[in-house]
Amino acid sequence: MDENEVSVRKVLAIVTNYGVEQDELAVPLEHLRGWGAVVDVAAVSADDIETLVGDKDPGKKVKPDLTLSDADAEAYDLLLIPGGTLNADTLRGQDSALEIVRSFTSSGRPVAAICHGPWALVEADVVRGKKLTSYSSLSTDIRNAGGHWVDEPVVTDGTGGWKLITSRNPGDLEDFLRETDAALERATL
Repeated sequence: MDENEVSVRKVLAIVTNYGVEQDELAVPLEHLRGWGAVVDVAAVSADDIETLVGDKDPGKKVKPDLTLSDADAEAYDLLLIPGGTLNADTLRGQDSALEIVRSFTSSGRPVAAICHGPWALVEADVVRGKKLTSYSSLSTDIRNAGGHWVDEPVVTDGTGGWKLITSRNPGDLEDFLRETDAALERATL
């Protein structure tokens, strides 16, 4: 994908203000912004996002661009949902985050979720019939929600009228970003 194609793309990342896995937020932000995409990070509040490394060690702080309640989901081409156990568990309890997820899936726009990020998809009740991956501890939740969980570095599923890209952990970021790039390249201008 060249810079001109991606520079017209807009990505919305949704997180909480504590516990997002550092590389699952920072690496995609750097990658996508490096191509010229507009990437906005929406958090629960306007306070700094305190990332973690390995769910326990303090990571970099990230300033959110807006709050979840202020995000206009219709203005974006792709939704990014990073993991981190604490982040994902709290995010799935945020009604505004679930509304954003449903906005993307009901309109056919792609969603990219990594590690524990698919918990928001389970809570939004949008994984039924989808093949996906995640951190392994979510496999039962995904199956109980009607999804087909597999242990693969990246899974892309376009059934149901919307594309879902999922990966298991930060070690899969290269594959995850390759598929995210491809989804953005095909996004409607």
